[in-house]
Amino acid sequence: MAHIAGIDLGGTKIEGIILDEQRPDEPLCRLRIPTERERGYEHILSQISRLCGLLSNAAGVPFPARAGMGAPGAIDPLTLTVKGANTQCLNGKKLREDVRHVTGVDFVIVNDANCFALAEATRGAARGSETVFGVILGTGVGGGLVVDGRVLNGCHGIAGEWGQLVLDADSELVSNYGTRGTVEAILSGPGLEQFYTLRSGRTLPLKDIAQRARAGGDPAAALTLTHLVRYFAQGIAMIINVFDPHAVVIGGGVGNLDELYSENLLAEVAKHVFNPRLHTKFLRPALGDSAGVFGAAMLVCRRET
Repeated sequence: MAHIAGIDLGGTKIEGIILDEQRPDEPLCRLRIPTERERGYEHILSQISRLCGLLSNAAGVPFPARAGMGAPGAIDPLTLTVKGANTQCLNGKKLREDVRHVTGVDFVIVNDANCFALAEATRGAARGSETVFGVILGTGVGGGLVVDGRVLNGCHGIAGEWGQLVLDADSELVSNYGTRGTVEAILSGPGLEQFYTLRSGRTLPLKDIAQRARAGGDPAAALTLTHLVRYFAQGIAMIINVFDPHAVVIGGGVGNLDELYSENLLAEVAKHVFNPRLHTKFLRPALGDSAGVFGAAMLVCRRET
């Protein structure tokens, strides 16, 4: 019996799974432990190693010699080091090599948004779609491209990273990377909350802003959702005009907002798409918080390099 495994390395938790390759919908085990990234890079490596052992014990099988991992940032194809990770201690490190040293496991490592996109394209909401763009809209903004069930990494290892596309160079909103008016600066949860604060003088979580907008009587809240639809449409139309995906799956906390699946949103996107009609499907994720770790395991099923 062949087994496959995936690890989802997050900022606050590390999740792992072991599956029977013949019955991948039925996990043998699935566990989470804290990342504890504040304790540094070497500690994260030890936590990954610990989780591999826990998974093996829980499943009653050896941890596979080759496994998949979704991680923040991207692996630079030239230096093989992590770049662009919000877990800062990972940047500049040869994560694949170092994890192999402490675990003995050869991990295929890709950006966590790519794992989300792969899972939704092969097992989730976009199953059967030839081309899929998986969107992460949360504390940050990420994306992953999947073609015929395979992750597209690109020349620099940054395919799908639409968060740094500039939507409004004159915007007052700045991303965590210091870039002004980008997709991430404008459409992330913190960016939308900041937009509301600048116009209302109040600080509220995005879900409360959305509730106030729908209830009426809060012009700043209504303007925030209008702002979201307008700029999401512009940003996603750039992706459609270049990549032309059959389906867009929207994950992350911001992706829960109904406005991103409305007729109004589709009409806004259509204004910017270089085609008389818009046929791209906009989908809610089907796998919830399972997407990342299942997508990591699928990297091995799909024999990603």
